[in-house]
Amino acid sequence: MIFVDGVPFTVESSSSNKGADVLYALMECPFLVDATKSFKSIPEMRFTDSEQFGVERSTMCKWVYLFQKEYATVDPALVDFVGTDEATTCVGVAIRNRKNGMTSVAHIDFPNIIENALSQMLSLVVDPSSDAELDVHLVGGFEDVLLKESNDITELEDRKKTEGHSFPLCNKIIERLWTRPETFHLQTLCVLHHNTRRDSEGNAYPIFSGFSVKTSDGSVFPASFDSTSRCPDEVIRRIRLSSSYEDPSLKGRLLETYETHTDQFKIEPCCWSPWKRYMALSLQQLSDAEILQSCSTSPSAEAPDFVENSRRQWAYLVEHPDWRESFPEKKPRIFRRAADGKWERSFN
Repeated sequence: MIFVDGVPFTVESSSSNKGADVLYALMECPFLVDATKSFKSIPEMRFTDSEQFGVERSTMCKWVYLFQKEYATVDPALVDFVGTDEATTCVGVAIRNRKNGMTSVAHIDFPNIIENALSQMLSLVVDPSSDAELDVHLVGGFEDVLLKESNDITELEDRKKTEGHSFPLCNKIIERLWTRPETFHLQTLCVLHHNTRRDSEGNAYPIFSGFSVKTSDGSVFPASFDSTSRCPDEVIRRIRLSSSYEDPSLKGRLLETYETHTDQFKIEPCCWSPWKRYMALSLQQLSDAEILQSCSTSPSAEAPDFVENSRRQWAYLVEHPDWRESFPEKKPRIFRRAADGKWERSFN
């Protein structure tokens, strides 16, 4: 059940796609429009290990970063910030328990994982023995197609082609929040046209592709991370994402990498076949422009480091064709937080 400004949100609809009607109504809701304007006015926080700007390690801040298809539930007693970025057509979702401050953030990429994704996120946020008041924030996704043009299409297959990636994802998220029994107080809805800017030629780009939650008070703000703060184990976690689509046990689920109660990362083994190495060798031959067109759902909207990040994954796969080199004895890779807040790999 979705609440807005403290009251249940209601929509009169006889449509077969009520989720879309609810989404459209929420996008025009004055309370959420004002909340989006307020969110846009907040300066972006840049997370980095550099001492020049952003959240510096000298402040001893502890954060948890999520890659695509990952989620983490954090305890405010152990973690100061939790966030994600690199979301163009993806959507970042944050759910926070008002009573105990437990906060779960996910970087959701496809509609078919949302049912399980919400259940995974809520498993450590909600106490089954009590009714929880949950604050929800959605950031990411943009108008990768013009919805008016999509609405003018009547054939189902043609409509699917013109809906793009962001709209079906936002639609499904809202639909599930609307129909689940929990009390969701929607606080931020910076998605679709609220998260779209256009250049002089009318090309669309996301305004924000990342956000973070301050766990102590639940405040949400635009955020970006660099290669020093997207940690730990960046390359392996990116490879695990691509490998997950070939693993039946991970179908329809978010990837679990962070352990809430121990404040450590546990990256479970993932395997890749010689075919992965062959594909990596082939992709390395592409130009930057070809990589964007082949590997992104929004080639013109990707961050400047998208190609570099892709090439680093392929280089790793070429250099380490046997996945067992990365996961000796098929054991997970464990990272614990050191005294200075940085992540250190544990071999115990």
